[in-house]
Amino acid sequence: MGLNVAVLANLKKNAPRFGGMPADQWDDLDSDVTINSIVAALETCGHEATFLEGNLSLVETLPRLKPDICFNICEGHWGDSRESHIPALLEMLRIPYTGARVLALALTLDKPMTKRVLHFHGLPTPAFQVFERPNEPLDADLCFPLFVKPSREGTGMGVTADSIVQNERELRERLAGHLDRYDQPILVERYVRGREVTVGAIGNLNEPVAWRVPADERAVRVLHGLRFLPPLEVDFNAYPASENGVYTNRMKTEWAHDFHCLCPAPLEPALVEQLDWLMAAVFRVTGCLDVARVDFRLDADDGNKPYILEVNPLPGLYPGLSDLVLEAEGDGMRYEELINGILAAACARYGLNPG
Repeated sequence: MGLNVAVLANLKKNAPRFGGMPADQWDDLDSDVTINSIVAALETCGHEATFLEGNLSLVETLPRLKPDICFNICEGHWGDSRESHIPALLEMLRIPYTGARVLALALTLDKPMTKRVLHFHGLPTPAFQVFERPNEPLDADLCFPLFVKPSREGTGMGVTADSIVQNERELRERLAGHLDRYDQPILVERYVRGREVTVGAIGNLNEPVAWRVPADERAVRVLHGLRFLPPLEVDFNAYPASENGVYTNRMKTEWAHDFHCLCPAPLEPALVEQLDWLMAAVFRVTGCLDVARVDFRLDADDGNKPYILEVNPLPGLYPGLSDLVLEAEGDGMRYEELINGILAAACARYGLNPG
């Protein structure tokens, strides 16, 4: 017999509206297509799945529904830790849920804080600086070109071809525009010229993992418990030169239904192994659970050395379009298998029998 599963998400059509709202305000929220597909996928394994909007109404609706577990993909609406709000509520109600927990979701939404954690653990991420005012002096160790983006947004919000800045004037213009539009600190990091690759995984690490990259390159690197999906590379050659070799918000939203990628990415096995190891390390040190996706740039000026851009513990699940779904397809995994694999990983953590 299957489980009673509450599917929790924030739909674009239900999102709050307000005057002066940026056009991309709710780009990272979900659509009916995603929700209906997740519900249908869960039902194929005999589960009873019910969608609930992830807001304060859950305080009343969840006790009535009495779910065995929640399938959580809530992005939230307000605040600098908005992705952690519903998981915090679920923990107060003592209801199991899929995916990363409160602290990990609050951490990973903040890109600079995530980069500080990665840097502490010796994981490669581009040098960076955080700006709260457009006229703050640039750190002496940062050299142009640089990359400018909001600190706490998803779905490439604020990322355009103009995110690459070549000089002081462009930097100050971009900072002023982003600070005004997004009302949050702005991340500026060294621009890594090269290929952009993302690696997803489902499952959970089931053995102790070193908190730092081993100094000895021959040391055992623990990956057990994660099913790595084939790396996906954005095919920049298929897009107009106007996008400047950047995985822009336009590519993730306006052109999402005509997405061009290579999956599996044409990479040497040794590089894939390195990406998998780095993905597992990021998964561990940021506290991901059940599923995650890590985005990399391969430095064309340094032998394709991978640099970690960010981690997404709530990767998109739009069927046939989202990066993680395409990676699963590249591994011969059907959508239903992906969704139920995430659920099974969470059930194992809670000692639930998914049936």
